[in-house]
Amino acid sequence: MRKRFYSLKHVKVRQSWNKYNLYNLSRVKDPRAADRTYFQQKWSAKSVTRGYHGETIREKHWQKMFRPTMRSVVPMDHEYLARTDGSEHALGRGSGLDVPPDKKSRPRPVTPYMNMVYAPTERRLDTAIFRSMFASSVRQARQFVVHGDVMVNGKKASYMLNPGDMFQVEPERVLFATGASKDRKERRATRVIRRSKQNAASSEGAENEFSESTESPSTATQKSSGVPQDPKEILSGLLSNAKSILSPDSKDTVSAKRKQDLRAFQRTIRRTLSRTTIDTTLTDDLDAQLQELTAKLKITTPISSEDAQTTPDQPAPQLATLSPEDRRALRTALIEARENPIDPTKPYATPWRPRDFMSAFAFIPRYLEVNHRICAAVYLRHPVARPGLAEVPTPYSTETNMLAFNWYLRRR
Repeated sequence: MRKRFYSLKHVKVRQSWNKYNLYNLSRVKDPRAADRTYFQQKWSAKSVTRGYHGETIREKHWQKMFRPTMRSVVPMDHEYLARTDGSEHALGRGSGLDVPPDKKSRPRPVTPYMNMVYAPTERRLDTAIFRSMFASSVRQARQFVVHGDVMVNGKKASYMLNPGDMFQVEPERVLFATGASKDRKERRATRVIRRSKQNAASSEGAENEFSESTESPSTATQKSSGVPQDPKEILSGLLSNAKSILSPDSKDTVSAKRKQDLRAFQRTIRRTLSRTTIDTTLTDDLDAQLQELTAKLKITTPISSEDAQTTPDQPAPQLATLSPEDRRALRTALIEARENPIDPTKPYATPWRPRDFMSAFAFIPRYLEVNHRICAAVYLRHPVARPGLAEVPTPYSTETNMLAFNWYLRRR
């Protein structure tokens, strides 16, 4: 990212969740026009609006994308259309016919057509990913596309979206982009785990080399026999074999289709190895977990007075009771601990929590249908302008966008 991307001296608004960008949004103003010519007003309006809409797009490419026509819709009153054909508007014209105040129709809000200047940029895949809250900035969304973490209609592609297209982002990338960053203690714990793994791997490699050089034929026969091995070691071996086959120094001739299959196999193995298993004494079933916890903590559920039949020789057990509210809270805590565990190996803070200053940017346009559980969204239609609303989010006023529109209108 270039220097002074978020300028605090000269306000520059970007498509990003950065805290400096949020501060600039709070003090954004229209460019001054009192002491400037019309040409200067158009150029300054174009400059500030292009800094927000399509900042990563080249100017020549944007001039090809620009369209002088703008999509809009006008809501019609179906009851009025069914009741009359509109001829009553001509009644009494020029004769001084007055309409009663209670029958006067309310003036409709103005349609902000000029806010739709940069509607073509909303069709870009990186902008749609940012609008769907799958990335913290358009630049990060573009990085996801370049690295192959985005699928469009089930395939890796990058083009202008059409109505009905579905795109999906890798969930781990979304968790990293929208999650809070690690603090100093968590980063230190991650470094310790990484070093311990590296030391363990180096020591295992040295032990394997020593054992291979000193092993006897009997031990070799034992290894060849069906002795259970660690699944992670097996997957690591398969991954290394696939790398050796795909290496340019390999003597094996592999077709292009076979190479694609091997690369997909490598990604599957890496995804499987990245999943860490959590050691716990509790069972997988939530009801069994509750019973096991209550047994360990010596907690009894509240019982009715009819069931509580105690004899003088057998006094009631002095155990703490757990109310239904506490049981529900315990069940919720177990669900959260299972769905959002603590994992120091992840590149983001765990348990996962949203990043700072995210709530100010948490909105989704109407032309997108987003499912955050599977990190997928559908581009329903192109954005349109309605009375009082333009579906293209912009921090600038209609007058500023109108000046930018006039700038590009003269250059076609």
